[in-house]
Amino acid sequence: MNKKAILFFAVMSSILTSCNSEQSVETAPVMAPVTVRVSDFSVMEDDFSATRAATPVLDYEGVKILTLAFFDGTTEVYKATQLRDDNTTYTTFGEFSCSLPLGSYTMLVLGYGGTTPLTLTSATAAVYDGIRVRDTFSATQAVSVTNTDALELSATLNRLVAGLAVVSTDNRPATVTQIRTTVSAGSNAFNPSTGIATANAGLVNTVAVSGSGPVNPITYLFLTADEQTVTVTVDALNANNEIITTHTINNVPLKRNRRTRLTGALFSATAASNSFTVNGDWLTDYDFDF
Repeated sequence: MNKKAILFFAVMSSILTSCNSEQSVETAPVMAPVTVRVSDFSVMEDDFSATRAATPVLDYEGVKILTLAFFDGTTEVYKATQLRDDNTTYTTFGEFSCSLPLGSYTMLVLGYGGTTPLTLTSATAAVYDGIRVRDTFSATQAVSVTNTDALELSATLNRLVAGLAVVSTDNRPATVTQIRTTVSAGSNAFNPSTGIATANAGLVNTVAVSGSGPVNPITYLFLTADEQTVTVTVDALNANNEIITTHTINNVPLKRNRRTRLTGALFSATAASNSFTVNGDWLTDYDFDF
């Protein structure tokens, strides 16, 4: 091979190397490290207790699961879930680390109870699919990643659900093994950014009960507005799912961040409906006769 040919191939090789290098720089996204410390978040319990104190989420045992997600419009860019009782899902519970391309995002954090993660499909759609609705908190905020500097974020989690407690004034018979609470409206599906239910078909919550004293099962649900009036049916069931007693209570007021208590003689089949009272907790006391 002569000198001209050698020079030609050397020049072409240099050009190709240069082009490949430029293409790599152009297509590779510029990433920024992002740390979200959920341990620094506060779970707002203002409306649930008389003390109205904020509690660090790491110390709040009611939050068993944390889910962090970033969305670019409707596109999920990052999502991770930590289970407090499963240390294989985190290094430090409440601390997430990831890398995001430069851009603008919606950050969503969900904190809730239970042992099974809910289904999160977007910043505006989530559902407790096939599992009980749990006490649920959420935080959402806009996040802009403008350079490659490390970014640390925090937010405040606020309660999204309404609570409905059934409090018996009589003792549980041995034949009763479950309490089934049916709510006529509200939903187990919700918009995590607003806390508003995305359906209004109601739900059914069945809770196993034991012991010889009174029972106090609670149902959580999402409402279609801050306040909603529903019909509640409470069935006492035996081990074969047969109804032992049933009570239907109309015009029960529910409110987000408030627990409404239905109190009465649950296991008496002849109890008059007006023997029950309703008392709302969490936000303010609420008494209701029916």
